[in-house]
Amino acid sequence: MNAVIIAVLIMLVLSLVRVHVVIALVIGALAGGVVGGLGLTDTIDVFTNGLGGSANVALSYALLGGFAVAISRTGLPDVIVKLALAIVGKEGDSRKRALSKALIFIIILTISCFSQNVVPIHIAFIPILIPPILKILNELGVDRRAIATIITFGLTTPYILLPYGFGAIYHDIVETNMAESGLVINRADIPAALLLPVFGLVIGLLIAVFITYRKQRNYETKELMRETNISEKAFTKRSVIFAILAIIITLIVQLITKSMIVSALAGLIVIYLSGTIKWTESDELVTNGMKMMAFIGFVMLSASGFAAVIRETGHVDALVEQVAGVIGQNQALAALLMLLVGLFITMGIGSSFSTIPIIAAIFVPLGAAVGFSPLAIIALIGTAGALGDAGAPASDSTLGPTAGLNADGQHDHIWDTCVPTFIHFNIPLLVFGWIAAMVL
Repeated sequence: MNAVIIAVLIMLVLSLVRVHVVIALVIGALAGGVVGGLGLTDTIDVFTNGLGGSANVALSYALLGGFAVAISRTGLPDVIVKLALAIVGKEGDSRKRALSKALIFIIILTISCFSQNVVPIHIAFIPILIPPILKILNELGVDRRAIATIITFGLTTPYILLPYGFGAIYHDIVETNMAESGLVINRADIPAALLLPVFGLVIGLLIAVFITYRKQRNYETKELMRETNISEKAFTKRSVIFAILAIIITLIVQLITKSMIVSALAGLIVIYLSGTIKWTESDELVTNGMKMMAFIGFVMLSASGFAAVIRETGHVDALVEQVAGVIGQNQALAALLMLLVGLFITMGIGSSFSTIPIIAAIFVPLGAAVGFSPLAIIALIGTAGALGDAGAPASDSTLGPTAGLNADGQHDHIWDTCVPTFIHFNIPLLVFGWIAAMVL
């Protein structure tokens, strides 16, 4: 049996039965290494050495987490949310229900998108913004599944397409792991290759908002399970101004250095110098940031070790030869199978970022053998990595929306977040990712 298939299947099965994904990756890698003839000791050595492949990304996440916590301390997110609530409240009291709903959708979509690239606070805005407006959503009869799809769209689409914030990390992972698997690309080509798949996400969002969940859905107005009172947050004009300045400097430094580590560090220094965060609080700040991003960082480190092991077995080449022998030069079938593999792996892991090191090791040689262009291979890897992130039960892109929308206990994680986002985003991604692979 091929070691790659054994390793991936064990990792997937363990993940799906709720074994922690880091443990599943380690066990899968060990099993694959032994089956591949490396022996237990050599497998452990290869896995350990392979961890360094994602060290840069893990540190980027840690510092970005610290920067997100620092930004939240300045009060900038609270200012944005207060303005949003003020606008929504004003319009929500009027009789123009359609306008009020549209305004709410636009505000949530904008803040969700900004949380990935402009103000990289990830899902930290959700418990601040969503619970306070649940009453307004109930009065307007808004189907919360529409809100879940809007938030998930904002949490995924920007990092897939735009090379800033979390998008810079995602694109770096794609470029680095493709290079390690034998295909050197220009990072500037990644947005162009992923434009069609992102267009599929846009179509999915429009279908969800204007067709599937456009009808009124009734909810009972209840006391929130956990109250959120943003008026208690203390902030000053000075702290907000320096927060905006820190964000601008972070973006500029990232453009110049192409490094999220350096840019996040620059943003942190600006906030420290502003006096908003005391130097004595820096240890707590960075620690809290690391805690917020620790799960993703450790999964990515483990995934890098996993990929190193399956490459070392030499069974990747054997698998590529076997698959290429079956499908021949049938690129249509090859693209479909590759995207489905990415879907299953991401659904099991729950992280698109952590899927890339695993699938790149397989997709690069297989794509080359079948005759795909570099742009097509980028589209396949980038799309396959993102596939499943929207519908995975363990993904931040689904856990975050549920945390906010279920504040009063009326939003089911699986049926109201995971299933709707899976249908409206993964299916269009699969279709348009396949089209991108065929035309690029």
